[in-house]
Amino acid sequence: MKERVGILLCGGANTRLYPVSRYVCKSLLPVYNKPLIYYPLYTLLKIGIKKVLIISTPETTPLLEANLGSSCGGLDVQVSYKIQEKPNGIAQAFILGEEFIGQNKVCLILGDNIFYGNQLETFAKEACESDENTIFGYPVSDPERYGVVEFDEAGNVLSLEEKPKNPKSTYAVPGLYFYNNDVVDIAKNLKPSARGELEITDVNLEYMKRGKLKLKKLGVEVILNTHVKEIGRNKKGFRIFTDDKNYLADKVILTTGSKASKVLGSDGSGYTMAKNFGHRLVPVVPAL
Repeated sequence: MKERVGILLCGGANTRLYPVSRYVCKSLLPVYNKPLIYYPLYTLLKIGIKKVLIISTPETTPLLEANLGSSCGGLDVQVSYKIQEKPNGIAQAFILGEEFIGQNKVCLILGDNIFYGNQLETFAKEACESDENTIFGYPVSDPERYGVVEFDEAGNVLSLEEKPKNPKSTYAVPGLYFYNNDVVDIAKNLKPSARGELEITDVNLEYMKRGKLKLKKLGVEVILNTHVKEIGRNKKGFRIFTDDKNYLADKVILTTGSKASKVLGSDGSGYTMAKNFGHRLVPVVPAL
């Protein structure tokens, strides 16, 4: 049985965090009580991946290896390292990691992405154990800033666009991808984009063309009953709801991971005010 191995990509020149990244590489910058790289690494460990290849720049790779070693201080994981000489795109990770991947399935996670929540762990474990090629969609209020995915009710990906002016959905694709072994050949046959990189979007487009790309939704969803009506959307694509009194009471349930919330009302511009049973506010409900 083929196992799932993980690639953790910490590429780029770290220019957006300058000047702090001039002295400490982005992956080792502290976020709360641990370096940034520990968050994506723990994501891989929590879903059952035991072999990880960390790919980074010639300058950063020795620092990561010195800090993490081959087992991250004795954790149940085997870590190896590979240098990406130039930032030639996310998809190059599969070419650099060809020997490491072997005949196995692979999960790629970006080193500056932090994933949190029971829902993510559940869905990621399902994707990890599946033989399907899976990406994720997270609802955002400004999809024009991201890679946007359109999909049907069965989770089949219908379109992918990079920073579209008129997005077809409000779901952005975060940096967590699950592929079968043929991703190596797909990456090898990609042509560099206009900016000279092998784009992960082109990998996903190839799987989409083959009808072999699935999507799992993350984030807040709305479950409506028959007493609540959708009366439109605002300019950002947020859904506006009403009941017979033009005010939302407790007739809509929001689910955030395993926690349920009661809707308190709408501000009239598509933002739904809500609280869960622990009284923690859930500020917005994006369009589904």
